[in-house]
Amino acid sequence: MSRIRTKSRLKRMFIMGLVLGAAAGILFTVLIANGIISDKEAKYISENADLTEENKTLKQQVNKQNAVENSAELLASDAENWALALVNEEHPLDTSYEPAQLTEVESERSVDSRIVDALNQMLDDAQAEGLSMYVASAYRSYDDQRTVFNATMQDWINQGYTPLNAYDETKKSVAVPGTSEHATGLCVDIIASYYQELDDAQGDTAEQQWLMEHCWEYGFILRYPEDKADITGIIYEPWHYRYVGAEAAKEIHEQDLTLEEYLAQ
Repeated sequence: MSRIRTKSRLKRMFIMGLVLGAAAGILFTVLIANGIISDKEAKYISENADLTEENKTLKQQVNKQNAVENSAELLASDAENWALALVNEEHPLDTSYEPAQLTEVESERSVDSRIVDALNQMLDDAQAEGLSMYVASAYRSYDDQRTVFNATMQDWINQGYTPLNAYDETKKSVAVPGTSEHATGLCVDIIASYYQELDDAQGDTAEQQWLMEHCWEYGFILRYPEDKADITGIIYEPWHYRYVGAEAAKEIHEQDLTLEEYLAQ
């Protein structure tokens, strides 16, 4: 009788062992399966993030290319990158372009209405810091730019320069008509109230130091920084600020770029 009971007990233990083994096998298989699924999910999420970033990069590249090739068309559009339009000697602006709407920010000083709020906020915040500055120049039509260019060129001629040399000297600091950012309505010349000379010393004023440090927070950049004339084609102008939008201004500031360099990335 004891042998029968022992056999019966062993049989039950054997069967239980099989059941437990099978259960453990199933559990292990499930865990493995779940691990595989988790790995696949992680891989999918990673790949999706990479594609999203790649699409964003491609979109930025397209936007930048449009900014270089179609400045007048871009400026006149509602495209999200309208403020990135590139205007310089190599990328002239259609001479017939005029901002759809201009708003006066100071007497006889107007800008593209789309940048008024950002500009006024920047000037108000500077004033709140005890700084005194004003907009000395803003939007200029093609004819206005030609007048400025010719007057500056005449000054060089009066100093004894030949017309050709006077032209070369003038375009270092005054854009040739049709290539001036002032025609976009997106830039302003801002100077300290107590120092009104347009020279390098303007950059040493507390007003310019504050603007150089904070202008990007309002979507502006110092358009013609020091030691970048070989890229921009214009000498250092510590008074010339250009609106490019909050995102671009932040990136340009953080990477210490010119607009040309930013758009070429």
